[in-house]
Order: sequence, then structure tokens, then C-alpha cells
Amino acid sequence: MRRTKIVATVGPASDSDEVVLGLVAAGVDVLRLSFAHSDIESNIARLRRIRALAPDVALMVDIPGPKVRACTFGADGVELVVGAEIELREGFDETSSSAVIVIERQNILSGLSVGMAIHIGDGGISLSVIATGARPMARVTSGGVVRGKPGLSLPSSLMNDELPTPDDRKRIEALREEEFEILAVSFVRTAFDVAAVRAVLSRDDVMIMSKIETSEGVANLQEIVEVSDSIMVARGDLGVRMPIEDVPHLQKLIVRTGIRFARPVVVATQMLESMTHSQVPTRAEVTDVSNAVLDGASALMLSGETAIGHDPVGAVETMNRIIVRTEQDFDYAAWGSSLGVQQVVGKRSEESRITATMTGAAWRAAMEEDVVAIVACTRSGMTARAISRFRPPMPIVAVTPFAKTARQLRSSWGVNHVIISDKTDMNELVALALDYLKAEGLAVAGDPVVTMAGSRSTGSAVTDTVRMAFVP
Repeated sequence: MRRTKIVATVGPASDSDEVVLGLVAAGVDVLRLSFAHSDIESNIARLRRIRALAPDVALMVDIPGPKVRACTFGADGVELVVGAEIELREGFDETSSSAVIVIERQNILSGLSVGMAIHIGDGGISLSVIATGARPMARVTSGGVVRGKPGLSLPSSLMNDELPTPDDRKRIEALREEEFEILAVSFVRTAFDVAAVRAVLSRDDVMIMSKIETSEGVANLQEIVEVSDSIMVARGDLGVRMPIEDVPHLQKLIVRTGIRFARPVVVATQMLESMTHSQVPTRAEVTDVSNAVLDGASALMLSGETAIGHDPVGAVETMNRIIVRTEQDFDYAAWGSSLGVQQVVGKRSEESRITATMTGAAWRAAMEEDVVAIVACTRSGMTARAISRFRPPMPIVAVTPFAKTARQLRSSWGVNHVIISDKTDMNELVALALDYLKAEGLAVAGDPVVTMAGSRSTGSAVTDTVRMAFVP
């Protein structure tokens, strides 16, 4: 049973009903919809269509933040050759070429200075500014073929936008009545950014995922994690805006920090990049996916591989095989032992202390008694996420009355779910969970199980009950 979850990006190559259903059948847990392209109405229509097609998976809506993009280079792309000099121009609804790059942002070129670096896409193609003023020019320092409307990474001194940006505010407002589980926010730099987005969204049933991709985001990592519901290691911009040799170490830091606070952490960008055009990944990519699993990531994300790749379903199937094989060698006991049972859910409130203590006790009991499963009875998903941080070797079964909670838990490591009636007491919840374990072949009569439940006796959700049970 795979524990690490898979996120797949829906794009031109995977937007058809047939491919979406194929992605789900291949094992996708979360479908990511980027709102960086097309108009709001088209994106909302797509969201509704995919929600109807895939009612059991989580939907992640990704808003671009202060992302600067170039006008399209066309579907066939344009080759930028090292040494070529290219004019930079501001504009919209135009076409970029090997002679002119049109940038979709007003009043940004006036801040350029000679020597500034501009990176295209994930940084594989780079330019250096050689002239400013009325006709800014740049020289290609690292070339390649660029397609579509790539993002441009500009110096931080030019990017002083507040979150959410005016365009993102419009997107978020349009999403208030829509059915989705996760809102991914780009270029989060401080806890205030998260609070501002949450205030505009005005909903408490959608998880806010903060994408860590700037030096400011890394510097303020813990405070961002504390106010976020989940985290993404956005390695594309992170590797452009910080020394590329730091990215593997930052990945480990971000994953570990997120899990300490019981936040699902997604590792993203270039995981199986060559599968955008190749039938098989490189050995290095396979190793990268495997290492992300060993780092303890909650989920791994496919971007271009499924959005514009030639075989989106094949990319998911490949990632699934790599994860399953890697998890055979995952050191579950060492992970939980080194985590620290008191490290969970942000600041040390009374509720967080109780949850930390009880989930720590549940993990120790599960390990000492070698139980076949841990059952988490939960309404918000907090109990399941709190025990998930220990990365136990046995399955975690979340029992919840809410389909939305069940879908949100599809981004949490090792969590399966059972949806039950909202009017069921804990004994009935546990009985249903034990029936599920038997039906799935995960338990037989007499097997021990650890069960957990939360309450709202203090006004906030808190995990305060741990029991041992035996499969009848």
C-alpha cells in the first residue's frame, strides 16, 4: 500500500475526460489546476468539470502570485542561442520571438540595471541585461528552446508585490463558492501573506498551501508553516532565486519543518522532467524521486510531465512504481523516534499539547504492540495528520463523516479513509473501521489496532482519546 501521495498537474495533455480518468485510475491522489493561464471563467468551468469527473480525489487550485510571464513563444517554441541579443518589451496579447521577449507586466523594465540576470522557466535558459532605458536589451547566457508562456524570474528588488496580488484577489473571490480542497499560494514570504490570502478567501474548509520558493520564504519558514495548512517545496523558482547547490538541503529542511508541525509537505518540480518527451525517466530522476520519499515527503508532484507531456498516465504509473519500491526500504522506526512527540501543530497551546501527547502515545503503543493499523476518528482531519507525522509502518485509517475532509487527507502521508454517518459514536466508528480493515485484507480476527479520536470540549479541535482494540 503506497504511503507517499501523488499530485498530478492537469494541462493541455491531460485536460480531456479520458486522460483525467486515466490519471485517477493510475493512482493520482490530488489533481492540480493552475490558474496562471487562461481567464477566470474558463478555469472555473474546468474546475467544475474535473470535480464532476473525479469526485473522490482532492483538487488543488494553484494561483500564480506575483509571477511575471513572457507573452507566448508559440506551441512549437523558439530557440534562444547563447550570445544572441534580444530586445525586452512590456506588453500583453503579443508574441515573443528570438528577437523580442514581450513581458506581461507594466512598469517593470524601468528597474533594470546592466548585469541583472533574468531566468526563463525553471532557470535552464538565462539572460543578462546589457542595456537599459528606452530600449532594454539582454544577451542569452544559457540557451535552449522555450515554448508557451514561460515564467520569468527577475531580481527580488523588482518584485515588491503584496499578496494576494490584484489579479489573484479576483481569482480567489471567484473561488469562494467552488468545490475544491487546497489553495496553493505562490511566492509566500511571510505569515502575513498567508493571513491576507485566508482573509480574502473567507472560508475555513479549504487548506492553504504555502509554496516556499524565495529566500524570504526560507528565512521565515517556521512562522509560515505555523499559519499554513500545508507546504510545497517549489524547487523551480527556489533553485533560481537561491544557490542551486542549496536546493537539496533546503528540501530536507522544509520537509522536516512541515512534518514537525503536522503539515503535509509536497515536493515539486522536475521530478520526472524527461518524461515530458521520453518514455522512461533518467536514472538521476528516479533517484531524485526515491530520495524525496526517503526525506519523508507527504506527496510528490508532477508538473510538465502530466500537463504537457506525451504520456501523462505513464508518468504517474512510473512515479507510483518508484515510490512503492522506495517505501520498502523506508526506516519507519527511526523516523518516528527522531521526530519528538511534542513537536506538532504550531504554538504550544493547551490543545496542541494534548494532541502532541496523545498522538505520541498512540505511536508508541502502535510500535510496541506491533498493531496492524492506527484508526483516527476525525472531523477536521487534524487527528490523522498529527499521527501521520510519525510515519508509522502500519496503515492509518481516517474515519470521518465529511467527504471534503476525506479528500483533503489524500495529501497526507499514509492516510486512507472511510466515510461514515455524522451521527455515529466512537464505538460504532471503530467497528466500521475494523470492518474496513478486514474487507481490504489489512487485518484478521484477533489483530490489535490503536484507535484515536478528537473532541471540541475546549472549543477547539483536540485529540484526547487513545484506545486499543482488537479485530472481532
